[in-house]
Amino acid sequence: MLTSWRWRATALTLLALALFGGCTSLEVQQRKWIFMPSSSTSGGWYAGSTEGMDDVWIALNSAETGQPAKLHALWLTGPTPNAPVMLYLHGARRTVEGSAFRIRHMQELGFAVLAIDYRGFGRSSDELPSEAMVYEDARAAWAWLAQAHPGRERYIFGHSLGGAIAVQLASEVHDAKGLIVEGGFTSIPDVFHSFKWGWLPITPLITQRFDSAQKIGQVKAPVLVVHGSRDTLIHPDLGRALYERAAVPKRFVLVEGGTHYSTNGVGQQQYREALRDLFGIGT
Repeated sequence: MLTSWRWRATALTLLALALFGGCTSLEVQQRKWIFMPSSSTSGGWYAGSTEGMDDVWIALNSAETGQPAKLHALWLTGPTPNAPVMLYLHGARRTVEGSAFRIRHMQELGFAVLAIDYRGFGRSSDELPSEAMVYEDARAAWAWLAQAHPGRERYIFGHSLGGAIAVQLASEVHDAKGLIVEGGFTSIPDVFHSFKWGWLPITPLITQRFDSAQKIGQVKAPVLVVHGSRDTLIHPDLGRALYERAAVPKRFVLVEGGTHYSTNGVGQQQYREALRDLFGIGT
């Protein structure tokens, strides 16, 4: 997601574009700010190693662009031969290489993991992503999992902006065994309103809205929402509000001391308990 100073710059620039620019400029700039796509394949010192993860390529014919595209993904085999399979959807700015440490945490919790880069990220097709395009990318990855690993239980996980993509996918499909959202939110306008300059009148101008609050109630699978108590980027209240709109069965886990980036590691024991109680994993 965007850092707070980027939100302030975004707010002021959106106002300027609305007054002096065209709709196309407004749309393009929002997509750049919200996704912050990166073609870098370097995960950074914090990311962890991708050793043991296999490259996967997923082809799709995009209805959004009318062009063929390909997605790069990493596949990490589960701890057991019949381990449940997880589709991992990362947030803004970070690629699958930059998410390697979370991917490994999910394997430690009992999953085989497919983590994808949306178009515009990593080695996937070089296109500026949009809300509609990343939804399309997630659907393509979900279909690939069904074909490559038939008969295995499949779960959807999303972190931050990826949580909104995960909610969308889970609201559309009927073969997910569970949905897990970490560091998620109700909508992009709600995230903006949570900042001290959220009174600025720009929310009607936001086109990439990611309105998870209106979609999560349509998810038929059990829902686990996890948030860090020290998340200063996406306030825990937004995660709680998302959870409140989900249908049962569901569970909310607040990880004490977890930040927007560390909750996945800090909350491993709480994750284990929630996965056991809600999904029967690790019993």
